Amino acid sequence: MTIHIYQAQLLHYLTEDDLAARSNSSNTATEKMSNVSSLNDVTVEEDTRLQSVVAGVNVYPEYIADGALVVDDVTGRILNYGQCSTMMAQYSGANGQAHKQPIQVHNEKGNIIMPGFIDTHVHYPQIDMIAAFGEQLLDWLNNYTFITEAGFGDSKVAHDTARFFLNQLLANGTTSALVFSTSHPQSVEAFFTESARLNTRMITGNVLMDQNAPKNLCVPTEQGIRDTQDIIDKWHEKGRQHVAITPRFAITSTPKQLQMTGELYRSCDSVYLQTHLAENLDEIAFVRELYPTHKGYLDVYDDMGLLGRRTTLAHGIYLETSEYQVLRDTGTQIAHCPTSNLFLGSGLFDLSKTLSYTGVSIATDVGAGTSLSMLTTLSEAYKVQQLQKNSLPAHQGLYQITLGNAQSLLLDDKIGNFMPNKEADFVVINMGGTELLERRMMHAKSLNEKLFALMMMGDDRVIKQTVIAGVSRYKKTAAT
Repeated sequence: MTIHIYQAQLLHYLTEDDLAARSNSSNTATEKMSNVSSLNDVTVEEDTRLQSVVAGVNVYPEYIADGALVVDDVTGRILNYGQCSTMMAQYSGANGQAHKQPIQVHNEKGNIIMPGFIDTHVHYPQIDMIAAFGEQLLDWLNNYTFITEAGFGDSKVAHDTARFFLNQLLANGTTSALVFSTSHPQSVEAFFTESARLNTRMITGNVLMDQNAPKNLCVPTEQGIRDTQDIIDKWHEKGRQHVAITPRFAITSTPKQLQMTGELYRSCDSVYLQTHLAENLDEIAFVRELYPTHKGYLDVYDDMGLLGRRTTLAHGIYLETSEYQVLRDTGTQIAHCPTSNLFLGSGLFDLSKTLSYTGVSIATDVGAGTSLSMLTTLSEAYKVQQLQKNSLPAHQGLYQITLGNAQSLLLDDKIGNFMPNKEADFVVINMGGTELLERRMMHAKSLNEKLFALMMMGDDRVIKQTVIAGVSRYKKTAAT
């Protein structure tokens, strides 16, 4: 075992429970955070209020300008974090002699380390059709998506694409994701095999479709459910892999399939469910035609037993007040996909309003989304809110793509911040990763200004290194 000490600026987000745990830890008195006021005084430049993904849970930013993150590379977990001088004394100085393990120090003092980014809605088979021109949702599915996904019955295609996709996630600082595969079990097998090789914490499942899609992608109702059950039995919670039951959306599933999906979901304690909701007006109208006796789109899912705390519905742009209330009452989560919504002309999502009812995560939705970068995605999310006269401060956005998305997926006991014993998934960010960004940072007068510039101008070029469970899985090569 080697203890790795990453010296850098540290930024992450803490709940009040995290703060209490830190206050009761064995850190020196100068590092203890006895209350929120001391956190604001010591680690952030101004009082910051965040709209939490979890109702009633207060969340605060913690920034340590001269920090150190201590990682065990065997367990893949965080041992500690804090002021650099204190961590160095505790683990590698005279006070650290009790630690018999070898110590490796990584000097990243010019950079900022954050928890790994988490993407809560993305289609790995669509990576090769990203930025396909000129359609809105339903035509886009028929003219591009279904054609591309048909190739994933070939295991080689699936493995090659999964490997490329996962490496691209790492290059963008994304360490976990809730992912759509295709209706082919081979596509899921390939994805989990490649993810297990990298030891990334990922969630996916076979897409359930039995109507209104090409025959070569539709799977008979019972067979699709059996495929999902087989995948659950083989992969769910094996290592860092999780399964999501994945009906594409109400249009491509018969009532029987949705009913059987709900029965399977209710029989599983820790399996996820993912699908789409109210993304496009034509989509909503088609659902009404298919399900005329239901009160609306969300009611279809509710009636079939698909809603719950482990359910993530992508988009949710067009919802009635009664539907927001159902989301709140069932704990169902929404994934906001700004680049996709803009690219397909779907509409503008009200982030703050939806957060006032239920948990909202932020996601890329590639390939309708046009970038795997969660920073680029935040930049577009900011603009979507601006168009509605809402705001999205940098701390809110960065919280959401780290701890907030982990909370939405009920993974915040494992990932999302630097609390000791959490898994060491993190990203090293070069705040001057481009010449323009470097110049902008020189003129920034506060931490918030720097973080906002990073959110608006950052992309894969600022990602210097991505670490998965304590092991470096991506390092940016020097420009030639």
